[in-house]
Amino acid sequence: MSAAEGYPGRAAADSPTLAELDARLVLCRACPRLVAWREESARVKRPAFQDWDYWARPVPGFGPTDASLVVTGLAPAAHGANRTGRIFTGDRAGDLLYATLYDLGLASQAASTRRDDGLELYGVRVTAPVHCAPPANRPTPGERDTCRPWLAQELRLLWPTMRSVVALGAFGWQAALSALEEAGWSVPRPRPMFGHGARTTLTASDGTGPAITLFGCYHVSQRNVFTGRLTPTMVREVLEAAAHCAGLPVDGNGTGPGPPG
Repeated sequence: MSAAEGYPGRAAADSPTLAELDARLVLCRACPRLVAWREESARVKRPAFQDWDYWARPVPGFGPTDASLVVTGLAPAAHGANRTGRIFTGDRAGDLLYATLYDLGLASQAASTRRDDGLELYGVRVTAPVHCAPPANRPTPGERDTCRPWLAQELRLLWPTMRSVVALGAFGWQAALSALEEAGWSVPRPRPMFGHGARTTLTASDGTGPAITLFGCYHVSQRNVFTGRLTPTMVREVLEAAAHCAGLPVDGNGTGPGPPG
């Protein structure tokens, strides 16, 4: 099915489970610039990854189908998730994110290196508003909007269990608000502003569904960490608050994984 025949809008809407959503998502070719870049990055590999067979497709979300906490970022990195096929895997941003989840007892191991490394997440699903690697890590507003049906349907399918969302960065915050609104939650006007540690509660548009709390966190990018704008402690504080809001037990001592919920 081509973009003109329904990707991604109808393909996402016609996916009744996360497994079917992910299977359709990885076939998407709706954004020509992103398709060209993800495939070019797989041909012109970094020297350290010459022996890798790059994923070079849209990268689906990762985590259990009954997650109560969702973490959403920006987009896959050209030589990170675009290489490994797992979101936030294979780059410095993912190193910090998954190490923090492990520290809180929400992941089975501290490192995420490849799709088959055995990593499990407990009550957490990690995703992105744009599923293909963009040039210079900068998707356009049009690419964000084209990709939105995938995230909106992912959030809609998590409706029964999801209680909190962590948006990494201002781009992720704005994209999350739009996707949550499309998925059935009411977004106030004017829209809540992004900030590190910001939080806002959104009620279900139908008046009967569950409310969710959206948390803002500076993006876990290498640049933010190297400049000191974001520290591991700051990441942990936001993720721990969001986990408590979602009803997830966390390890307050930072000694590693807790039992699956």
